[in-house]
Amino acid sequence: MRVVQAAGGTPLNASPDVPPSPEAPEPPEAPEPSERAEGRDAPRGRRIGALAALAVLVYVLDLLSKTIVVDVLEGREPVRVIAGVLQLRVIRNSGAAFSIGTGMTIIFTVIAAVVVVAILRTARQLRSVPWAITLGLLLGGALGNLTDRLFRYPAPFQGHVVDWIEVFPVTRFPVFNIADSAIVCGGILAVFLAWRGYQIDGSRAGDERPAPSGGGGGADGTAGGGGDAEGGARG
Repeated sequence: MRVVQAAGGTPLNASPDVPPSPEAPEPPEAPEPSERAEGRDAPRGRRIGALAALAVLVYVLDLLSKTIVVDVLEGREPVRVIAGVLQLRVIRNSGAAFSIGTGMTIIFTVIAAVVVVAILRTARQLRSVPWAITLGLLLGGALGNLTDRLFRYPAPFQGHVVDWIEVFPVTRFPVFNIADSAIVCGGILAVFLAWRGYQIDGSRAGDERPAPSGGGGGADGTAGGGGDAEGGARG
């Protein structure tokens, strides 16, 4: 009878009440490599844009403020803004931020240039907003003071930085500028982010990463193969 049914084209277990099995859905297509690269580059592009915007803002504010105070305040008595707390007094600083290391102008010029290059190279791995703010502050401040060292009196690469903000004059606290403030704020923020484990690429130190799923898939595949073999033996 099996031979007759097979010859007639009728399935052995055919039943009019059994609906046909639904077709298996097609797996979703994997994204193209170019699409994956664009997805990874989009967040980095926004972070780099934030870094560049903040750096330009700091640089422009520093440059404009120095230009104004040199024209208006240099050679005059300090201007008291808040008595005993804040006054404006223009000085020329040949050292580092907050008048540290005077007399080492060329060395600090080279250091500032190296810092700028290092920040630009580090930005290629940037995928973190806090680090974008940090590097933007550092880059804008470094470029602001580097501009003074390159183009101001007395000579190229030996220019004196213009400082004009003086707080608590009685304490003899060093006079500084907007670039110095940005550098200090960026340095403090960098220390805080490193202490909390935040990485430039957006990850965080100590986070657990999911284990690769390749082993499980292989085991399932072996079990499936065994099931097919068992089905063939039953047939």
